[in-house]
Amino acid sequence: MNCFVTGTDTEVGKTWISVALLRALAARGERVIGMKPIAAGADPTPQGPRNADALALAAASTVPVPYELINPYCLIDPISPDIAASRAGINIDIGTINEAYRQLARQADSVVVEGAGGWLVPINPRETLADLARALDLPVVLVVGLRLGCVNHALLTAAAIRASGLPLLGWVGNQIDPAYAALAENLANLRLRIPAPQLGFAAFGERTPALNLKS
Repeated sequence: MNCFVTGTDTEVGKTWISVALLRALAARGERVIGMKPIAAGADPTPQGPRNADALALAAASTVPVPYELINPYCLIDPISPDIAASRAGINIDIGTINEAYRQLARQADSVVVEGAGGWLVPINPRETLADLARALDLPVVLVVGLRLGCVNHALLTAAAIRASGLPLLGWVGNQIDPAYAALAENLANLRLRIPAPQLGFAAFGERTPALNLKS
């Protein structure tokens, strides 16, 4: 199940859900690799800058591959990727990412590609993460950060994904606000209005999200 994981915003649990997807697919006997094409926010190491999200995806993968394939663009500053890349004198090239993805896809049954921030985050002066997802031609999994305002954000994002021409494979609700009011009613609202199945849900503080992946 190759897919592109996006979110309603930054810090809504995309990496956590991507890792859970990798583990669920690996439990079915699949060879899996997680990919973080663009990461903004990294720590220096003797091997070069490393991003915590990319390392988590690598740890959940069952096929060992070079870090540079998992995370072709590792940017130091934890800001919007286009700005971080500009400050570093780097041009983020979708073709370079596409080639890295193709190399990973040849070695795995499933590649889970995690975006950065939300669906329309800029990656260079002309393109956004939506353009990257289209270039990779992947179905999309939407992570909805369950907090006040999330229904609007989720519906706008789902509409933008559909407008891109890519299939919305499904969505996962992740409660990031422990005091989020009317949780059950808002989940029902999302199920009614998002034109794709709910693939899972995680209550605040849960260690592992409950996923329901189709075969």
